[in-house]
Amino acid sequence: MRRTTPHPSTVLALAASALLLAGCGSQTGDSGSGSSAVTPSQSQTTSPSPTTSEKGCAPEASLTAEDSGRTVCLTAGGVVRITLDGTTTRAWKPVSATGDALEPTNAGIVIQPGDATAAYSAAAAGTTHLTSSRPVCGTDPGHIACKGLQEWKVTVVVAKS
Repeated sequence: MRRTTPHPSTVLALAASALLLAGCGSQTGDSGSGSSAVTPSQSQTTSPSPTTSEKGCAPEASLTAEDSGRTVCLTAGGVVRITLDGTTTRAWKPVSATGDALEPTNAGIVIQPGDATAAYSAAAAGTTHLTSSRPVCGTDPGHIACKGLQEWKVTVVVAKS
């Protein structure tokens, strides 16, 4: 009887496939707490500052991929800027807005392929949901791929002036 052992490259390919599939469907940057607290911006402290209004809303906010799941509060006339760093194989979709509290404004130029940038001015009191997504797995030709998506969602509440 002939004994066969798998070729080392076959074992390596199977191990890589298992690791890749284990990573599909997982997300980073979300603690899963389901918290929906309204916060002015990630860098703001709890003590009032000259840039924070009496209602606790900020005149501006800068958001990144790590802010997914947050709710931020802006004062009317404020600005929110979004910068999502991606790669050519895991590119972010353009940021979309649902709601009537924000109006698009000039976000500047996207320098790196795969990044998504956007900017909105707080035009009216209300709520707007900002969203984007990108593939969990890279899209290199000839490599294992999956259909998982990393979603990015932020709710922006604009306070009355």
